[in-house]
Amino acid sequence: MVERELYMQQIRPFINRPFIKVIAGIRRCGKSVVLQLIAEELKRQQVAKEQIVYMNFESFEWIDITDARALHGYIRNIVEKSKGKVYILLDEIQEVKDWEKAVNSFMADWDVDVYVTGSNSRLLSSELSTYLAGRYVSFHIMPLSFHEYLLFHGLLSCEKGALRDEFQKYLRMGGFPAIHTGNYDYEAIYKLVYDIYSSVILRDTIQRHRIRNVELLERVVKFVFDNIGNRLNAKNIADYFKSQQRKTDINTIYNYLGALQDAFIIQRVPRYDIKGKELLQTNEKYFISDLSLMYAVMGYKDRMISGALENIVYWEMKRRGYDAFVGKQDNREVDFIGIRRDERIYVQVTYRMESDATAEREFAPLLSINDHYPKFVVSMDDIWQDNINGIKHKHIADFLTDNNW
Repeated sequence: MVERELYMQQIRPFINRPFIKVIAGIRRCGKSVVLQLIAEELKRQQVAKEQIVYMNFESFEWIDITDARALHGYIRNIVEKSKGKVYILLDEIQEVKDWEKAVNSFMADWDVDVYVTGSNSRLLSSELSTYLAGRYVSFHIMPLSFHEYLLFHGLLSCEKGALRDEFQKYLRMGGFPAIHTGNYDYEAIYKLVYDIYSSVILRDTIQRHRIRNVELLERVVKFVFDNIGNRLNAKNIADYFKSQQRKTDINTIYNYLGALQDAFIIQRVPRYDIKGKELLQTNEKYFISDLSLMYAVMGYKDRMISGALENIVYWEMKRRGYDAFVGKQDNREVDFIGIRRDERIYVQVTYRMESDATAEREFAPLLSINDHYPKFVVSMDDIWQDNINGIKHKHIADFLTDNNW
């Protein structure tokens, strides 16, 4: 079991605090492992095993607990027999109808500490905001980062050359923990990931949102996947379908994009005007929760490399606590601006610095920003390592494993 310390550091301060801990993320990203790590942490803090209730609602063991009344009755039985605080860990809680009513009652009536996981952000946020406003804190669990991939495979101390070779593997394999438990080839990996994708599409998108036009949904998915790193919005997609003689209502496209975000398949990233310090409403980008989803659906294509690298950098910034946006500086685009409290970071991502013109193009937007915050150009170049006017150039493997940005 991988010690996902990044998330445990976030969760520990809230143990024994009067907040419901909501652990959310795409299916098979490792939420159950985080819940098990919480249980282990509780035991280290001298909590008796009998005081910890763990229920995974995707397991046949709990098939009879389908609604709030049944869940409440089961937990009440345990609480009434307990001699101290009860710690309730509920995995994939969205499988229980009206679960939020039961959890609200737990918090109101008993001495408990509650942790829930779920695979649909809207389901969690809407119910929680209605019944538990101000009484919950959420944590977004993501597939393995490059650092976690190295940890998983015992490679944290590998040399620079090996580190870059491992990044190539990570780029192709993605970060779903299950695919790193065996010695799978790429074909087997993409089959496993496609099964994850199919489950998410069916259970967290089609069924949850009652989507009838499944073929159109799949076309939207493929269009977004094919345009990772490009500016994109619902109108772009509708216009493309129209050019293919497939008239599509733009509101339907918006709804489908929203459903895919709720299921953590994609993430919308708005643009940010660096000078005006305001969010813009047009030409956002979309990124995928894990690149292996794109390969499983579309196949691996070398032409996707630039968008794939942006995708990895975006999620690394999110893991490190930055709100990440696409930056606009006058008429230039900065791939990412990250904002974390009073800190900022700017990052340009490119595949290779193939010429002086490429280097000038990538450095120019950052050179035009007149502030003292860190600025990076990130690529897969092994040789080209120049820094220009304080703007650092890093190989992406070094950037992802550097704790000092």
